[in-house]
This record gives sequence, structure tokens and C-alpha cells, in this order.
Amino acid sequence: MVRLPATILCLLSLAAPALAQTSSPAPAPSATAEDAWPWPLPDPKSWWDDKWPVAPEAADPLAGRRLGRSEPAIAIDNGYDPLLYRLWALPPLQNQILRNGEMILEVAVRPSTSARQSLIRVIVRRDGKTFVQARAGLGCCEPGIARRVGFDAELPAGSAAKFLALREDPLWDAPREVRVAEGSDAADALCIDGTSYDLTLVVPGKSRSVRRACDSAEVGQAADVLEAALGAALGHEPRFDVIYPTGASFESARAAYRQLTAEGGQLKPAPHSRPQPPTFQPSAAQEDAAPAP
Repeated sequence: MVRLPATILCLLSLAAPALAQTSSPAPAPSATAEDAWPWPLPDPKSWWDDKWPVAPEAADPLAGRRLGRSEPAIAIDNGYDPLLYRLWALPPLQNQILRNGEMILEVAVRPSTSARQSLIRVIVRRDGKTFVQARAGLGCCEPGIARRVGFDAELPAGSAAKFLALREDPLWDAPREVRVAEGSDAADALCIDGTSYDLTLVVPGKSRSVRRACDSAEVGQAADVLEAALGAALGHEPRFDVIYPTGASFESARAAYRQLTAEGGQLKPAPHSRPQPPTFQPSAAQEDAAPAP
């Protein structure tokens, strides 16, 4: 009878380590909605009814405008649907309303070997202010624009004159799409790699869109416009700047275009290019007239 308690104590001392080894760990705290959302959860009704912060002026420099009773909307024919602009978090170009002395310059950049696309828009307003809006992202693999970055900024005072002068660039009276012909007996250059640039100019009452792609001489015809737009967009957002390691210079493309024309070559309309309207060049007197009330 004396041995029984001693035996029980011995067995308990041997079992203690085993019990400690097989005990289950404490459950991890479950993730809650409060943990996933970094701020207090909003009241469902206030999410829809409460006022939100007003967007800065640079986010929509032409906001609040309405077409006149007999004023037609400007036709935009650059291949960009209004919903695509909204994916880029930009006001659709089709909805922008311009007054005398104003303009919009837009450049869409699409590399043929990468999904990394960018979109630049410069707006010159009749009060002399100039704004740049730029976006970059991956145009594939997700329903939206993946890894989208962007910014809206006002450019320094005096920037308007440089962009207003681009309205007179011969590019806007050139064919919508072109091919390089190096002399009368040469075949058109075959483009298999490179970057396409869709350029759009909008002035009161009309717009013009052209595409220049792949061949350096082809891109060189638009060098002045491309340098102005890209130069305005660089220096605001490092994640945008890194896409353009060589900066905003198109000097090599400009030189290729000059060499082409000097040697008798030309840029002729692409076989299936849609025709442009008869002429585009805006009248400086009309564009720079006093703004309408």
C-alpha cells in the first residue's frame, strides 16, 4: 500500500514532458475588417452621402464648364474610348470644353515589346495657366491598369507660349499614319520593333490625331511635339521618370527625318490609314482672340 503513491508520483513525473510536447499552440488572432482597413470603418450611409475633399485644380483644370446651347462637342478620333481615360483616372478628352486661346496636347506612348504604357496630357488655359497630367502603368494582365502611377501639376508661369506655338507645327496637317519611302525605287521600311506615339491636338471646335511609330524618321517628324510633352511630364514622379532613362530628347529621330528628306525620301500615307479632314491649321487671330464670356 505504501508503494502505490510512490508509483503514481513516478508515472506523473515521466508523463509531464510528453504532455508539454503534445499541447497545441495558441491560436493566432483572426484578421478582422478593422485590421484590413487602416482607418476606422466608415458608416455605410456616410460613405455615399458625406462630402469628399475637393480635387486640386490640376486634376481637372477645365472642370465645371458647359457647352453652349448651339455649341457642338469636339469630335475626338484618336482611338481612345472615354472609359479607357477613366481607367487612367483622367477626365475623358471627349468631355473637355475649350474656349478661345486654349488647347490640349496629348501623347500616348505604347512600346511594342512591353506592356508599360504612358499617357501625357498638357492643358493650356485662357488665363495663361498650363497644366500637365501624366499616367503610367501596365496595359495587360489585369482588368484595370496595373501598377498605375500618375500626377497632376501646374507648370511654371510662362509655359503656355511654347505649347501654343505647337499648334502651327506641320505635323498636324500630315497624314494620320505614314510609312517611310527611301527614294522612288525603295520599298517601304518594315517595322517589327519600336514604340508608337499617338499624338492628339485639341483646339476650340476641332481636333487632330496622328500616329508615329517604330521608324526613327517617322518619329522624327513629331520630335518637337514629343520633346515638349515629355519634357513637361518629367521631374514630377520618379516612378514615371524611370520609364524614360534617356530623358525627353528626340534629337536622333529628328536627325533621321532630316536625312530622309535630304536624300529624297518621304513619309507617305500608310495603305490603310483613315483620311484626315482637309486642313487643320488654326487661325492664330481666331485662337488668340479675347475669350468669350
